[in-house]
Amino acid sequence: MPADDLPETFHVTTDEQLRAVSSLTRHRIMAVLRFEPATITQIAERVGLAKGSSSYHVRLLERAGLVKVVRTRKVRGVTERYYAMAARAIVLPDPGEGGPDVLMRHAVADLEAAPADGERHVRMAHLRLTDEQFAELGARLEALADEYRELSDPSLPDVSLAFALFRPAPRAQVEGGSK
Repeated sequence: MPADDLPETFHVTTDEQLRAVSSLTRHRIMAVLRFEPATITQIAERVGLAKGSSSYHVRLLERAGLVKVVRTRKVRGVTERYYAMAARAIVLPDPGEGGPDVLMRHAVADLEAAPADGERHVRMAHLRLTDEQFAELGARLEALADEYRELSDPSLPDVSLAFALFRPAPRAQVEGGSK
């Protein structure tokens, strides 16, 4: 399926879908499929899994509607399936107060697993912004990510971008919650 035919977003709404995206392994499989379709063998090689494990995780993602078969071909009498994302972007529900943010946990796990000697750009900045500045910065970050996603070339190595713009809990609430 050409990328132009993909829906823009897929909203995760069911428990089955949330469980499917909550696995770091399945998150990495979806990252492999974000630019081009791949077979179970190709996915296994890119993620570093056995083919059986790769197949298991892809089946769970397919059952949840997050990935789908976009083409098949016969290879030595066996049907080879090519899987792709069901949409350009997956939208997760807000985790709610105190709930784990699955996307950020996956991003941190991927950052920790990245080669220590590789180039990284990691920064945390504490800002004081008006509501308008906060909204503008959020929109600019999203636009920048979208711009570079459009420039992405599947033949180039993977690069991950994660950002979180949020208002932290008031200090008294944080200190009171940890006692």
